[in-house]
Amino acid sequence: MGLMDLPVFSALTDKMRWHQARQGLLAENVANADNPGFKGRDLKQYNFEERFSLVQPPQVSTAATQPKHFSTSIGGNSTFADSRMVNFEITPKGNGITLEDEMMKVTTNMMDYQAATSLYQKSVRILKTALGKTA
Repeated sequence: MGLMDLPVFSALTDKMRWHQARQGLLAENVANADNPGFKGRDLKQYNFEERFSLVQPPQVSTAATQPKHFSTSIGGNSTFADSRMVNFEITPKGNGITLEDEMMKVTTNMMDYQAATSLYQKSVRILKTALGKTA
């Protein structure tokens, strides 16, 4: 198993993919805000606890070739489900899209994506430093 296959990196990768998928849905909501009868969609909130409950706990065993080596076996599956939004406000055109709310969601999603990306990059740098690699 490579370093990038560690559960924390795969979880951060899934989180970033979730934010990308959500950004697409939010963009659709904004683009269709003036369409009569359009129902907005959003993704179910990403949950790290749920993500790790799908993963079997790693099985650690030592290898006979080198006493300092060990291996883990881990598997996982990730899917994102979209859902219809519950809107409290219905516009005269019959849809429930409020541009102000959607733009707030877009901005929040973007900031969360940047935080996940930054955490991923810093974790990689920490691992490289721990392994004695520079740059």
